Amino acid sequence: MKNLSPSSYPDPILGCLLGTAVGDAIGLPAEGLSRTKAGKFCQGGLQHRLWFGHGMFSDDTEHTLMVAAALHRHGNDVMAFQRALAWSLRWWMLALPAGVGMSTAKAILRLWIGFPVSRSGVRSAGNGAAMRSAIIGVVFSQDKEKRQAFALAACRLTHTDERAEESALLVAEAAAMFTAGIDTKDLIAALSPLVKSSEMSLRWEKLLFGLHEGMGIQAYADTIGCERGVSGFAPNTVAVALFACMRHRGDFRRIIPEVVACGGDTDTVAAIAGGICGAEVGEGGIPPEWVQGICDWPTSVRHVRKTAAALGGPAGEGTLPPLRWWAVPFRNLFFLLVVLGHGFRRLVPTFK
Repeated sequence: MKNLSPSSYPDPILGCLLGTAVGDAIGLPAEGLSRTKAGKFCQGGLQHRLWFGHGMFSDDTEHTLMVAAALHRHGNDVMAFQRALAWSLRWWMLALPAGVGMSTAKAILRLWIGFPVSRSGVRSAGNGAAMRSAIIGVVFSQDKEKRQAFALAACRLTHTDERAEESALLVAEAAAMFTAGIDTKDLIAALSPLVKSSEMSLRWEKLLFGLHEGMGIQAYADTIGCERGVSGFAPNTVAVALFACMRHRGDFRRIIPEVVACGGDTDTVAAIAGGICGAEVGEGGIPPEWVQGICDWPTSVRHVRKTAAALGGPAGEGTLPPLRWWAVPFRNLFFLLVVLGHGFRRLVPTFK
């Protein structure tokens, strides 16, 4: 593939944040479905189906926006960034989110009872760190040292397993490379040195083979043991997201349905893939009906846009949009009821 011109894809920060949000919202209704059921879910074209043709955000988007806010406030001080993100996570947990990973919950509890940020993380290779790393790669696309330092700082707040760190670094690096429009061959060369664990090495080897052979995304997922769905194990999630973004370079409309059709942790895989691809294609490459179909509050698409504008503006001049924290617990209760209602609907034999 020839080099892509970054100037052809304006505003990678907005593209990354919107891509993450859209992938998260449109993948959420299929979360936990088997490969077979997820395939049926995607038949006839993927669309928002959480409630009355609309979608909502889950923790993937919420954490990404928290990282974006911390970067805006402390983009030149990694320790201050980490402390700010830690406080955001604390307050987020107090609002009783409907969905939170066990490892992330344990880490935030440790923060609340007085553990320092350097010791709050737990040994886990879950998706919590990788799902919020793309925006770090975009913001520091021209500074490798900073993006790796900030990605590790964000990761270690909740996850200290080397495979979680490896996955977070791969997502941040991929987002930076896609932002710059780096050729896929050079992209692979940049990512390869970050592959350290035996688990990711095996998946990376199969990824390279799959790209060479023109393998489909589901076929690739099969080769790494995700025949029934992509699990919440970070090497699985990140490998499938990276393969999808490289296999269908710049085709947001194709990438998201194909990763959702793999089943499993669909919202997180789609959020990561959406953030990386969105950084390259910008808002213009994201289907507008998928953006317009998101209906959430107080964190809304408008909030996402304003956050992107603040983060992407001249240093120190942008203002982050206020968030009505008092409304978040009520929103989370509504979200829980919507998710439960959707879950009961999925039990109906005619559900597709």
